[in-house]
Amino acid sequence: MTGMTQFGRALAELQIEILCASSSQARGRVERANRTLQDRLVKELRLAGISDIAAANAFLPGFVECYNAKFAKPAARPDNLHRPLNVAPDRLAEIFCLRDKRHVSKDLTLKYDHKRIRLEVNDLTRELVGKYADTYEFPDGRIQARHKGIVLPCTIFDPHQQHVTHAAITENKHLGAVLAHIKRQQDQVETTSKV
Repeated sequence: MTGMTQFGRALAELQIEILCASSSQARGRVERANRTLQDRLVKELRLAGISDIAAANAFLPGFVECYNAKFAKPAARPDNLHRPLNVAPDRLAEIFCLRDKRHVSKDLTLKYDHKRIRLEVNDLTRELVGKYADTYEFPDGRIQARHKGIVLPCTIFDPHQQHVTHAAITENKHLGAVLAHIKRQQDQVETTSKV
C-alpha cells in the first residue's frame, strides 16, 4: 500500500473501487458544478445578507432544493445500487483514521505529529527496536501504536503541553533549583511571545 493516499487506503479496505473521471466530458461536468456552486452560492449568500456559518447552514437546504430543481437530471436506473457494508461496523473507526508508519528507536520511542510515543517494555515491543510500528490517529484525537494489528501499550508525551508549575517546584525539593530555572525560562518565553 505504499504511495496510496489515506482515502485510497480506506476505500481499498472497504472494497470500493475508485472510478476516476478520466474523460474530458466527466471532468467538465464536475468542474461546471463546482464553478456554479463556488460562484452562485457565494452570491446567493450575499444577496440574502448572510455572513455567519449558522445562518448559512440554515439557508442551504432551500438553496439545494432550488439548485436541484434547476440542474438535477434523473438517474438512468432509479434502483438503489448501494451494496451492504462489507465490514463490521465497529471496524469503521480504524478504517477512517489516519495511519502512518514510524521507526521505533532503541529506547522504544517513536515520533508522531510533534509528539513522542514511548512504548511499554514487553516481549513484543523489545523486538520492534529498529523496525516500524503503525500509528493510528482517530478523529476524536486518540493516538494508538500498533504492530500487525495488535495495540501496543504506550504513553504519549506532548512537549507543547508540559509546563512546570509552582506546585511542582515547591513539592520536589531535590529538583527545586532545576525546576525553578526551567520555570523562569518558560515565563520569559511567555512574556516575549505576548509582546
